[in-house]
Amino acid sequence: MLELAILGLLEDQELHGYEIRKRLRDELGFFSNVSFGSLYPALSRLERSGAVEAIDADGADTPVPMTGSLSGERAAMRSTRTTAGRGRRGRKVYRITDEGRRQFAELLDREPGPDDARSFGLRLAFARYLPPQARLRLLERRRTQLEERLRRARAVQAGSARLDPYTRSLMEHTTESTERDISWLDRLIDAERSRFAATPAANHTVRAAGAADLSAAAVHTEGDTL
Repeated sequence: MLELAILGLLEDQELHGYEIRKRLRDELGFFSNVSFGSLYPALSRLERSGAVEAIDADGADTPVPMTGSLSGERAAMRSTRTTAGRGRRGRKVYRITDEGRRQFAELLDREPGPDDARSFGLRLAFARYLPPQARLRLLERRRTQLEERLRRARAVQAGSARLDPYTRSLMEHTTESTERDISWLDRLIDAERSRFAATPAANHTVRAAGAADLSAAAVHTEGDTL
């Protein structure tokens, strides 16, 4: 999942490690505790697979060796000082490659597990990069999963007469939360279907406006029920 998030951020622009970490923590709440100790190894894996490349942002478009650690990165940055400015350190930034875009599309369209709310939320945050049919499929698939969860919860709740009032109240809360999540998904699905009904010219305009709505809506999935 971390690789998917990194590739999604790099689709927007080139970023250095500190910027990637900040955006993972500030914009994608799923990674609020991400550390450099996990970020740089993930970037190294992506570089080895050809999905990203590191370049010197201070001068020539020169690849910078990745080390997989913060201390190693600092050493690599010191080793890429430019001769044009004495004492100035090279700043390594990362950018996605064509292979990275292929991997990103594959990860984005991969079916998450039935209870993988975090994975669904992350995919929804980058849903603007999905083709319309794949975007609708993502939403409908999640709705089906929640309907099954709701069915199971109601079955358990129906036989909960012997439970204490606090446990029963918690189960009711879970059921109500799942019902709200299904209603929320219904609205997103209806919006996507409306876009399909639009004319090609209008569809392009509406899709551009709606992409931000879907990304913002992904914040809703940070609750326990999604």
